[in-house]
Amino acid sequence: MENIKILWADDEIDLLKPQLLFLEKRGYEVVTVTNGHDALEECEQDRDIDVVFLDESMPGITGLETLSRIKASYPNLPVVMITKNEAENVMEEALGSQISDYLIKPVNPNQILLTLKKIIDNKRLVREKTSSDYQQEFRQIFMEINSGLNYEEWVDIYRKIINWELKIDHSNSTGMADILAMQKKEANAEFGKYVAKNYLDWLVEGEKAPVMSANLLRKKVFPLMSDERPTVVLLLDNLRYDQWKMIEPILTELYRLEEESYFFSILPTATQYSRNAIFAGMMPVDIEKRYKDWWKNDNDEGGKNLFEGELFAEQVKRTFRKDIKQEYLKITNVNSARQMQDNILNYLNNDITVIVYNFIDMLSHARTEMEVLKELAGDEKAYRSLTRSWFQNSPLWGALERLAERDVQLIVTTDHGTIRVNNPSKVVGDRETTTNLRYKVGRNLQYDRKDVLEIRDPAEAGLPRPNVSSAFIFAKEDSFFLYPNNYNYYYNYYKNTFQHGGISLEEMICPVVRLRSK
Repeated sequence: MENIKILWADDEIDLLKPQLLFLEKRGYEVVTVTNGHDALEECEQDRDIDVVFLDESMPGITGLETLSRIKASYPNLPVVMITKNEAENVMEEALGSQISDYLIKPVNPNQILLTLKKIIDNKRLVREKTSSDYQQEFRQIFMEINSGLNYEEWVDIYRKIINWELKIDHSNSTGMADILAMQKKEANAEFGKYVAKNYLDWLVEGEKAPVMSANLLRKKVFPLMSDERPTVVLLLDNLRYDQWKMIEPILTELYRLEEESYFFSILPTATQYSRNAIFAGMMPVDIEKRYKDWWKNDNDEGGKNLFEGELFAEQVKRTFRKDIKQEYLKITNVNSARQMQDNILNYLNNDITVIVYNFIDMLSHARTEMEVLKELAGDEKAYRSLTRSWFQNSPLWGALERLAERDVQLIVTTDHGTIRVNNPSKVVGDRETTTNLRYKVGRNLQYDRKDVLEIRDPAEAGLPRPNVSSAFIFAKEDSFFLYPNNYNYYYNYYKNTFQHGGISLEEMICPVVRLRSK
């Protein structure tokens, strides 16, 4: 153990000789003072102090005053309060000042040792335990990936991998993070094969297929609506399962988690297709047939998701025999977000309100364009952290805090996720071929077969056909499509960016979570 230095401030320090001797025998260095002033001076003069033990009741300035001054100057220095006083208000004040632990006198040596282990060795112990637990489960996950899973089992594997990612993030175990990244890559390779083999069958199997974009509201939202409380559906564009896990602890401070479920995004896993399918309650080919003026193909000019509100209203009308009061909101900038925050309680007059919130989509696109965001969200861990930070400080969370004061059912979901792309795959097509990085629509496409799923007849996949000979191709694993011209420039520009439209666990397996205000 490296030499750990403890500063112990107590006006009865002479009575603590047995404890001090016990610590010194175990290799800890202890500096002692008898009052708060000396403790502050010692902190200022000796920057090698690792932890402070602080008596609550000392002459001069009290332990609580000393604590607040230490925290003002050295916010990351761990402080343990030691007190004879069990009064609740003293404990609350100490805890509110972010102490690392709280001990009641008389303290025995083993209590002190346990506290030091928690504070000083905690990160190392967590890292070692996480690594050891993951090593034990690594082989199990590996065998499952290669055992011919069904879609429910793929969801379980994906959740396991994400939960390990989050644990390894927390423990800062970089060696394990590299091994897990390899296992996730292997999982995506097998998942790509699985989707290629089963996807078209899902579209005709009905009950045997997973819930998908086109029946998401019908299966996961409409049956839960009740006259007793309004339902608010929050669709966060581009929200992956791991990003949901980052905002879950914030939401569950005020909302009770009633169910965490999932659905599979249709292909392409892109807003234009998946979100229109969600709100229309039908596949894109059927939207084009039934609401021709509300559908645009990739190369058509104009916005591709301009009629979601109308499509949603039509789906509500088709689904319910009685009148349902519904409203659709789309938040694409800070002004509309603040307006929504101000008006949030007015939406409780509706039976169902849908809020489409575009921040995460903008974040992933801005990260591609802006160097500073590439730095801030350099990898999965940083991308998750940025999502959490944004959510916690957003007008959206402000609105949800207000909403939580009423009896509300909140459903949080998305339209698709994103994957960080690394593997360039050459595609040759004519001038009409679309520019998307994870899927393409075009004629006479030439591509590397191992990287793609091709759908020669788009109608089979529930997709419109812009031209008689148009076909779709979807990127698998972490591939992204590049044309031969300016290949190196675009390779360097798009490598390591978050994209969507193709086939991966991250893009296709989407959270749908039901909460209720506490």
